[in-house]
Amino acid sequence: MYDVRLPALPRRLLAPEPGWAETTDVVVVGSGVAGLTAALHLREAGLHVTVVTKVDIDDGSTRWAQGGIAAVLDPLDSPAAHAVDTEVAGVGLCDPAAVRVLVEEGPTRVRELMRLGASFDRHPDGTLMLTREGGHSANRIVHAGGDATGAEVQRALHMAVHRDPWIRVVDHALVLDLLRAADGRACGVTLHVLGEGTEDGVGAILARAVVLATGGMGQVFAATTNPVVSTGDGIGLALRAGATVTDIEFVQFHPTALLPPTAAAAQSSGAPQQPLVSEALRGEGAHLVDPDGKRFMVGQHELAELAPRDVVAKAIHRVMLASGEDHVYLDARHLGAEFLTQRFPTIVASCRAAGIDPATDLIPVAPAAHYASGGVRTDLAGRTSIPGLYACGEVACTGVHGANRLASNSLLEGLVFARRIATDIAADLPPPADPAPDHPDVEAWVLEPDIVAPLQQAMSRGAGVLRSAESLTATAAQLTQLGAGRGRPRTASWEAANLLTVASALVAAAYARQETRGCHWREDFPDARDEWLGHLLAGIGPTGSLTETWEPVS
Repeated sequence: MYDVRLPALPRRLLAPEPGWAETTDVVVVGSGVAGLTAALHLREAGLHVTVVTKVDIDDGSTRWAQGGIAAVLDPLDSPAAHAVDTEVAGVGLCDPAAVRVLVEEGPTRVRELMRLGASFDRHPDGTLMLTREGGHSANRIVHAGGDATGAEVQRALHMAVHRDPWIRVVDHALVLDLLRAADGRACGVTLHVLGEGTEDGVGAILARAVVLATGGMGQVFAATTNPVVSTGDGIGLALRAGATVTDIEFVQFHPTALLPPTAAAAQSSGAPQQPLVSEALRGEGAHLVDPDGKRFMVGQHELAELAPRDVVAKAIHRVMLASGEDHVYLDARHLGAEFLTQRFPTIVASCRAAGIDPATDLIPVAPAAHYASGGVRTDLAGRTSIPGLYACGEVACTGVHGANRLASNSLLEGLVFARRIATDIAADLPPPADPAPDHPDVEAWVLEPDIVAPLQQAMSRGAGVLRSAESLTATAAQLTQLGAGRGRPRTASWEAANLLTVASALVAAAYARQETRGCHWREDFPDARDEWLGHLLAGIGPTGSLTETWEPVS
């Protein structure tokens, strides 16, 4: 479905043979809201769980979430209204059944989180404070610490996991590849553990089911709000194992990432994590203005600054193109220092660290890669196309986000589908199985880490907010050149191979989808087209070439 030349991709990562192995019932890869929630619910079912996390347990994306969790907790609101808002943002590509699951089960999952110890902001009378974010028709966002919701959610889940002696956490461990039994089902993972001791180096965790909760892939771009660990490891693993990945072209660019004066210089050496300026700030009345101080969202959408993220990001990008500047401004000065400090302490601290006082200064902002709406395809129970392999959170494509995720549905999705995965695994957990040997024709290789910075820069230039056949063809050529080398096994090389895999799949899908829809913006096809109401399903063929299958919306 595309005629751009793309690099061959590894079917397995080059690594030493596992020097150790351990066994558990379920291995969960990732320690954010999705992974830890899955682990806790699996333990409720009496299963032994091993959580593998890439650095420390709190180093993923969850703790950086500012805005909150969208859930219908106001009697005047309704799941039906939440579903409509979600589907409008998804521009025709949401799975209605998945959306119903999200909005109907979401309130119960949030209340369970509160029973675990998560403390959300409340009014003096004890009722929950609910705010509104872009694309929502009602105030339904619960938040904590003003703008530190993710940190509170991560704290509560971390403490709950810490209290359970039957959840083993393996930290500073990069998962490499999926292990599969002779019948094809998942039966564990290989991984590399840093540090000293008997587990140093490459090993294997054998399990009766595997849950991917590895988060996003923002590090494929040069400007991102994602932490440095977000290198697409779960999607890379799934593609190499033969799982189906879908809608990977729909990468949401957060409209308002903080762009301090030093950002441009920092980007030249890679992709430093850029602090986001939550749209909850716009929900409380902050305005977007151009370099001349004029508001530009009024008249472009009925919700103005609270339009869906793709609408706002595109509008900002147009202003940047017209002005020649690399940013626009957010004006929150009229909200006052006292309110800003109380309601948005994290944002105020990030701004002040960059030499900006939001009470007196305009805040420079620009779009940055923020969230992958697509990912490893799952059904409503979190099952992927490989038996025994599940996925939840940002690594997954459950169908709830469509072409563009609605604000604050991400933490909710992790809570809801992690619970569904645990229920499905507990109901039908297969017996242990030994891994089958690798096929002798499967070539294993990795790349040198020095390809990462040019890869990120090429992706931001040609496959970022604005795309075209010309820009995507040029990006594909650069990826092909970068993928021609070979490296030696080490953490940075494994990450480089994952980034190349994800970037190649993204470029292929973005080139194939000849329309503008949601957060996929084709300059040469500026309108949404009915013939593109469907999904692109990606895989890796036997020779390492990408395959694409078209599936229309039923």
